[in-house]
Amino acid sequence: MLLCIDVGNTQIALGVYDGDVLVRDWRMRTDPQITADELEVAIRALLRDYAPRVTGVSALSTVPSLLRELRLMLDRSATPSIIVGPGVRTGVPLLVDNPREVGADRVVNTLAAHHRHATACVVVDFGTSTNIDVVSAKGEFLGGALAPGIDISMEALALRAAALRPVELVAPRSVIGKNTVEALQSGVLYGFAGQVDGLVRRIIAELGPGAGPVTVLGTGGLAPLMQGISDTITEYVPEITLEGLKLTYERNVRSTSVNSGNAKPPDAVSGRVAR
Repeated sequence: MLLCIDVGNTQIALGVYDGDVLVRDWRMRTDPQITADELEVAIRALLRDYAPRVTGVSALSTVPSLLRELRLMLDRSATPSIIVGPGVRTGVPLLVDNPREVGADRVVNTLAAHHRHATACVVVDFGTSTNIDVVSAKGEFLGGALAPGIDISMEALALRAAALRPVELVAPRSVIGKNTVEALQSGVLYGFAGQVDGLVRRIIAELGPGAGPVTVLGTGGLAPLMQGISDTITEYVPEITLEGLKLTYERNVRSTSVNSGNAKPPDAVSGRVAR
């Protein structure tokens, strides 16, 4: 079984794959101060009976302090593993000014979106920030747009406006809120949907008819909030980052086994796959 770990700014998503099937997934809160030891204990506690069956690990971290701890945790394991970053093969051309600025999560999302659909894609990732990534029909990462996420926008509003407070993010009875709670819910949910829809429409127009059909995917921990609200998102794929991690592992480990008849062994010191 393959364990995929996506360390984000707000949550850590984990999933266990048996072949191409995601058999179980979990989410835990991101603690920027967690140590490698604590991270290992927390992950093992979630995996429980799956832990002894894990034969490989594919991981990424968009949090620099946790990237160090993630490396340390995997260094001590004999299980073959990769951490997505410079030097790891993804097969995704990054057609941007500075490829090193592109987060690993955006790269693997591009890989998974192109693997799912033989079309140009727009991937809307609702996380700490709202990432809108544009993928060509050839699987190239073309760039995108970044905006503050739903949660941090709500927190900032509650912090700066004395009469307002965080509310449960569910769809109100109507767009025209009849009380403060409903007005906030309407402004946040329909406001963010309008922002995303406006950006997606502009992106599709900029791609032009030569790009062919464009598939718009929604993902991220807060993506379910936009289901039925966004007009442009046609498919919700909550596990797309985990899927991209699986595909990256296959490119770097399993493909070597198929091509050479024998996978590269784990590095004797780090436990990671030798490259």
